[in-house]
Amino acid sequence: MARAAAVTSPTPRPAPLADRSEAVLSRLQLLVTRKLDGLLQGDYAGLLPGPGSEAGESREYRPGDDVRRMDWPVTARTTTPHVRRTVADRELETWLALDLSASLDFGTGQWLKREVVVAAAAAITHLTVRGGNRIGAVIGTGGGASAPARRWRGTPPPPGPGVLTRLPARSGRKEAQGLLRTVAGTTIQPGRGDLGALIEMLNRPPRRRGVAVVVSDFLAPAEQWARPLRKLRVRHDVLAIEVIDPRELELPDVGVLPVVDPETGELHEVQTADPRLRQRYADAAAAQRATIAAALRGAGAAHLRLRTDRDWLLDMVRFVAAQRHARTRGTTR
Repeated sequence: MARAAAVTSPTPRPAPLADRSEAVLSRLQLLVTRKLDGLLQGDYAGLLPGPGSEAGESREYRPGDDVRRMDWPVTARTTTPHVRRTVADRELETWLALDLSASLDFGTGQWLKREVVVAAAAAITHLTVRGGNRIGAVIGTGGGASAPARRWRGTPPPPGPGVLTRLPARSGRKEAQGLLRTVAGTTIQPGRGDLGALIEMLNRPPRRRGVAVVVSDFLAPAEQWARPLRKLRVRHDVLAIEVIDPRELELPDVGVLPVVDPETGELHEVQTADPRLRQRYADAAAAQRATIAAALRGAGAAHLRLRTDRDWLLDMVRFVAAQRHARTRGTTR
């Protein structure tokens, strides 16, 4: 299904977050602290208490050591019994995979989709950066042309792979604010991004067990990103935040509507007065979203859907409250 964005002037909305990042990020911090603080997770929630689960250095076996911690590879190499030390899980490491490809630079509701991505990143960041917890991010934008030049509206983007940026995981609110400023100031490049490659950046190199949050519209083919997401779920708790716009679910009856795919640059004129066309579009959109939901469910990821025409914070509150309720009852996602 094409990522079609109307060429006609959208409904007036606030200026992009990149243009007012400092003020917006300050308000977001206050907002999420007041309404979400303590809902998403407690300190070190989900990490094993006690001596720890992360592998540390090996040392020679001493009488009384737990034989279940025997380091057999080192024992075989040295012919001397060794045990593997473990590192206590005293801090949480969270990684954000933020999709800022061209399809996110669109919105017909109160927000652009990219603004919802930044808002979700701000909420997760302010809830996790505490007590020495670290947070890092990988950001993906477009960069590859895939349509004939004659069909581009304006100047076609230069060919090449999508741009992927890694921000190292660090602790502290000052570092977290710097991360959010970088995210809010990222320039969206025209052309297709690679969501699968973006998620794969969280798999390489392998990291200690923690939380991985993927924020995207997931409009790329599921076969491109489903496998890396399943691989990510093996080691981490994964939250997938899907950002959608109402025009991606159904078309309004406004007559002839010029639309352009922001990633391929293809320009089309659509006769929205045709009820059969609108129904086919809605059916295709519903099937596409069902495929996305099934792929996320198959990967074992928790799934949160945020819309540009709704209160994203309220949706997040409801989601995390439901997650906590499910965990207290011992149920799964």
